Amino acid sequence: MAYARIAAKHFDCEHHEYYVTPADLVASMPAVAQHFDQPFGNSSALPAYYCARIARADGCTKILAGDGGDELFGGNSRYAMQRLFEFYHAVPKGMRRLIEPMCDDHSPLRRIPGLKQATGYVRHSRVPMPDRLQSFNLLMQLDPASVLSADFLARIDLSEPSRHMQSTWSECQAPSLINRMLAYDWRYTLADSDLPKVRGATRMAGIEVGYPLLADTLTDFSMALPPDWKLRRFKLRWFFKEALRGFLPDAIITKKKKGFGLPFGLWTTRTPALRKLVEDSLGTLATRGIIRADFIQKLMSEYLPAHPGYYGEMAWILTMFEQWLRHQETR
Repeated sequence: MAYARIAAKHFDCEHHEYYVTPADLVASMPAVAQHFDQPFGNSSALPAYYCARIARADGCTKILAGDGGDELFGGNSRYAMQRLFEFYHAVPKGMRRLIEPMCDDHSPLRRIPGLKQATGYVRHSRVPMPDRLQSFNLLMQLDPASVLSADFLARIDLSEPSRHMQSTWSECQAPSLINRMLAYDWRYTLADSDLPKVRGATRMAGIEVGYPLLADTLTDFSMALPPDWKLRRFKLRWFFKEALRGFLPDAIITKKKKGFGLPFGLWTTRTPALRKLVEDSLGTLATRGIIRADFIQKLMSEYLPAHPGYYGEMAWILTMFEQWLRHQETR
């Protein structure tokens, strides 16, 4: 919020602030979940909805969203992370053959504090793109068989999402890693997540939305930029920031990216009403034969209390899933 104040002061804008609370989630989660035409797991849909609703209540008929800038000019932290992983492939093959056996899942080196991160780096680097982008997917970390019911697993093809992503990755033949990742994110981050999120939230609030950063001319311009201008070494949005230096305050140019998500896990552990909503939702979900009942029990009694920031996303996704299913049953 501090940076929003800086921007408002710099451009002499009328500034309004609103802090989304756990009570807001209890009041709005079911309605937001039901509004989308499919289960939607992006938790920033709630703040986006409140932003749109407050603007509408203040008399605005259209708001502008900043979606697309990261995917046009290289602003997501995973771009720098994947570049770091790619450096491993510059190591001579002979040396890699010596290193890799020492980094497998059963290597004793993984138990040594200083070497644990190094072995993890090697293991992640060996995974080819785009599968490597899913290395930190919570479902993959937990093992799908421990989360999804055996009956449900027998009815789906777990490899299909990977094949779909590999096909999308192959469609872009750009020689640079950054441009391939940007093209990939246009399909998944923008088309499947961010744009439906904002469009759904604004429709629900009864207000129009525009995306100035996705104007055709700006999109074409970004595609003509050298890859090194988007990700310079490990500097994200290098050209974008340099182009706006002097126009935007330095504090905004140099700040780290902050998402629009929610501390859902922490709030769930500390807010009885929110926890009740989550427990009620997951209790019903456990009877549907999709998610394992023992996983839901562990999620609420062990995983979430111990690591609310990490497992809160899973609790959010499953709660919204159940709320969406309930709406479908009443249609």
